[in-house]
Amino acid sequence: MLALIGILTIATLLFCIMSKRLSPIVALITIPILGAVVALYAVPLFDGGQEIVPHYTTIPKMVVAGIAKLAPMAAMFVFAIIFFGVVSDAGMFDPIIAKILKVVGTSPKKIIIGTGVLALIAHLDGNGAVTFLITVPAMLPLYDKLGIDKRILAGITALSAGVNFLPWTGPMIRAAAALDVSTHDLFTPLIPAQICGLAFMVFMGWYWGRKEERRLRLAGATAGAGGDENAVTHFAPKELTEEEHKLRRPHLFWPNIILVVLVITGMVATKIPPVVIFMVACCIALTLNYRKPAEQSARINAHAKGALMMASILFAAGVFTGIMGESGMLKAMAVSAGHFVPDALSSHIPFIVSLIAMPLSLVFDPDSYYFGIMPVVANIGGFPPIEVAQASLLGQMTTGFPVSPLTPATFLLCSLCGVDLADHQRFSIPVLWLASIVMAIGAVVTGVFPL
Repeated sequence: MLALIGILTIATLLFCIMSKRLSPIVALITIPILGAVVALYAVPLFDGGQEIVPHYTTIPKMVVAGIAKLAPMAAMFVFAIIFFGVVSDAGMFDPIIAKILKVVGTSPKKIIIGTGVLALIAHLDGNGAVTFLITVPAMLPLYDKLGIDKRILAGITALSAGVNFLPWTGPMIRAAAALDVSTHDLFTPLIPAQICGLAFMVFMGWYWGRKEERRLRLAGATAGAGGDENAVTHFAPKELTEEEHKLRRPHLFWPNIILVVLVITGMVATKIPPVVIFMVACCIALTLNYRKPAEQSARINAHAKGALMMASILFAAGVFTGIMGESGMLKAMAVSAGHFVPDALSSHIPFIVSLIAMPLSLVFDPDSYYFGIMPVVANIGGFPPIEVAQASLLGQMTTGFPVSPLTPATFLLCSLCGVDLADHQRFSIPVLWLASIVMAIGAVVTGVFPL
């Protein structure tokens, strides 16, 4: 009975989120509470036969337990958003963009690979919309000038952002929160697989560039562009507004770069809690770039909306995970599901998940998948639950988010590139899925999970 209530709770949650009947925050809070009411008050016995004594404080205790587990993660995300927002406001990306534009010249291979590198750097904050807003306007004039297929601009940008999942990005934090594990334990074993994904991105940039060189040569487009590298090396990033000029701190470029490198190193190579790293780094970045308290407050306020939204979703997810875990519904569902999985197949589930994780992005939004589907699969048994989370991160809303109709960033990317959504999906989905498979093979080879 408890397993059935859990299944109905998750099914209702998925339906309300995916059909947009409720916002994720409202659904993650109200639906599990209703499920808990049914489980604790309408059902006298749990599956194990242990009697539940109804009490009005039982459900709130479950809620608080779930929120308490996610509090450090929510704090980390808030300070990560502010930190990367501050160094971006200070102009850390400006010289990098200018250098990339200067290096790529008129070679399609260099231009496409350079686009991927720029998107890789821009995606440090884990925000897809910001990545696209930085990358596409900077590179689009080169594509227009040379006549390069703009589906490639959308594809390489999506591919670069997709394989660049980091400990402070949304899918990673959701996966860690759902299973109550640290982002460090999730991410560190995946580094070799991610390197495989990045190498694949460079290869695809070279491959697409080579095809475009041939096409443009046959069409005479390269000759029409003048063939003179100086003709396009003067492209520069978009003009800054007066307000953006006031925020820039070009003389602090290297201190900001060093600070970012130290943050990433600390996240990957040390056991220091990520929330501590980002809290300290955020204070340093604010003090370094904006000395006046009023300026610091203004920068915090500028990035507060995004930080508050993600923190709110995480705390709402704490309600869901707290109730599903503390009530025993999650365990009951996993035990029931385990009865239908042959013993010989159970150890292969993480690898199977890694192969289908990317296309699942077209069906499930990140909240539905990581808080609804993944915990059930992870607790079936026969393998460590963390392996399913790591397998999921190789595709579900990582390589999958830039083509999913469930993410607003996908429509932003298509709009900026001037590419139809259907054309973008037909062009990019096979490549992004292949990238996910390449990383899955890398994960198997390096022992993250078995074949």
